[in-house]
Amino acid sequence: MKVVLFCGGRGTRMRSEIPGGDLPKPMQLVGPRPLVWHVMRYYAHFGHKEFILCLGYGAQHIKDFFLGYRETASNDFVLRDGRVELLSTDISGWSISLVDTGVDSPIGERLRRVRDHLDGEEIFLANYADVLTDAPLTDMIRRFTAADAGASMMVVPPTNTFHVVDVTEANVVGAITPVSAMPLWVNGGFFVLRQEVFDHIPENGDLVADGCAELAKRGRLLAYRHRGYWRPSDTVNQRLELDRSWERGERPWALWEA
Repeated sequence: MKVVLFCGGRGTRMRSEIPGGDLPKPMQLVGPRPLVWHVMRYYAHFGHKEFILCLGYGAQHIKDFFLGYRETASNDFVLRDGRVELLSTDISGWSISLVDTGVDSPIGERLRRVRDHLDGEEIFLANYADVLTDAPLTDMIRRFTAADAGASMMVVPPTNTFHVVDVTEANVVGAITPVSAMPLWVNGGFFVLRQEVFDHIPENGDLVADGCAELAKRGRLLAYRHRGYWRPSDTVNQRLELDRSWERGERPWALWEA
């Protein structure tokens, strides 16, 4: 299946913490490669190697990365007679379409602008390009294709450290519960979509607030619950923790290494 990756956001929360930082969020490094590479390797591990990158802010950084892609940065090789002989490869067999979808376009509009690249694809995949997981993608797709639904959204327990405080009418605290322990689920950023979703995304609309919300009203939005590894990268600290985890060899999302 083709994979649509939304790479055009400004990543304001992350960039505001980096003096002079102008890299788009998907290009922030985790180990030797940017976030978007880790997401693409995840999909390729399950056999999905046709990518459509929706570009916007910082598009040139992403273009330059792939135009000058260096396999030797993350693969062993032999240098013989001045020539490089790779012992393994990252992106062999990949097809990557890089499409300008506007600097300030909302995600739904970015998806609308690559619709022509999805002709003939009744079912396709989509992702925010900044979240890492070990979710079983094949199972996610299997459940979706077996169901009568227009879209599937992976949902995960909230990961923040806030506490929910139960307060009585007399302002007495009855209980304090971590948000992560509540029976709550949040959008995990991994989608399986049918062409039907385009019927519910207006011009300059949003994938979730418009497309998925309308499908939910019609009973055509499926949830895939994942309790395993899932980590966002919205801030510098979150990205640094992923980077430190990579350096420690703790890479649960790197299923291709197994």
